[in-house]
Amino acid sequence: MEAKEAFLEKRLSHSDCTKSLLPVRDALDALNGKWKLQIIISLMFGNKRFTQIAKEIPNITDKMLSKELRDLEANELVKRTVYDSIPVVVEYTLTEHGHSLRELIDVLRVWGVKHRNMVMGREVVES
Repeated sequence: MEAKEAFLEKRLSHSDCTKSLLPVRDALDALNGKWKLQIIISLMFGNKRFTQIAKEIPNITDKMLSKELRDLEANELVKRTVYDSIPVVVEYTLTEHGHSLRELIDVLRVWGVKHRNMVMGREVVES
């Protein structure tokens, strides 16, 4: 925590700002859009087949889910395993890299509850 506090207290130069933007931009590129974090959260609760993920995420189309899973796989956040069985079974799993997002997602969830309470002016119960 000390390194984080030192970073925030230090007066940053333009060069420091530019260096800080690149990794944030990379993260946002990997997680961009309405669906990717929802898919990752779904997979944090265990390995799932395509239809299981689709049922857990309201309003996502099969086409969009397929595209987002391919993007997450390309960014090494999700692993797709095809089992040689009849019928063929395909399972999606979070990689270790995908699991590394847990803390970020927890912080986003807490912030989201606070933000919703502030903007909507009513209490949201955390689950």
